[in-house]
Amino acid sequence: MAYYPPKKIAQVAIEAGKTKTELPLPQMLVLGFLGGAFISIGYLLAIRVSADVPHEWGSFASFLGAAVFPLGLILIIIGGGELLTGNMMAVPMAFLAKRVTLSRLLHNWFWITISNFIGALFVAYFFGHVVGLTETGPYLEKTVLTAHAKVDTAFWPAFISGIGCNWLVGLAVWLAYGADDIGGKILAIWFPIMGFVAIGFQHIVANMFVIPAAIFAGELTWMDFLRNFVPVYLGNAVGGFVFVAMVYWIAYVSRSSVPADK
Repeated sequence: MAYYPPKKIAQVAIEAGKTKTELPLPQMLVLGFLGGAFISIGYLLAIRVSADVPHEWGSFASFLGAAVFPLGLILIIIGGGELLTGNMMAVPMAFLAKRVTLSRLLHNWFWITISNFIGALFVAYFFGHVVGLTETGPYLEKTVLTAHAKVDTAFWPAFISGIGCNWLVGLAVWLAYGADDIGGKILAIWFPIMGFVAIGFQHIVANMFVIPAAIFAGELTWMDFLRNFVPVYLGNAVGGFVFVAMVYWIAYVSRSSVPADK
């Protein structure tokens, strides 16, 4: 499997971030909708796979859910879609390289946030609520317990959890940029995404699915969602911007990363 070294990945990420900010708004909204929907489908699959596992299996149930959740990002990277958490790494790479302005970065994040949310709500309402895939038997219990665990987390733990999540999600996208074939991209995505889900870190777009799914089931409120949204969003932003984009920009792009002439 062909792959790029990190310095080349940095250049690919910069160009990807620049391209994302140049998308026409209708295209950005459609791809953002797909991004939110695909992540939600991955989460729905994780719930359906893990909710009915015997209690005696212990943490293996969490692993089963984590093992299938990467479907969402695989669909986005290979099939096409725009995901906020991935853009929190790629667009800052272009910003730090002075290829995009701060206003274009914020414009991209704003519209991808909105369109990801619409895509996630679509899956939560129509597949989860109308079809009943998150509102029957053990699937309802799994959805509600998961959503409660997220909204019951205090601000700072949720914020730090968000950092951990998007450190790994940003790395998944970064590694996918480094693969030159579909098989390599799938493997590059699978391990970091499986890892963040198995650990239990909080992902803002995934939360846009599971918390509304619990709301549609009558178990939580939109104020619960908002209280969770703020710290997780900020944590994801720090995880992608600082722990991936800035770190690798310093290491591979900035003037300090270029060896001085002897």
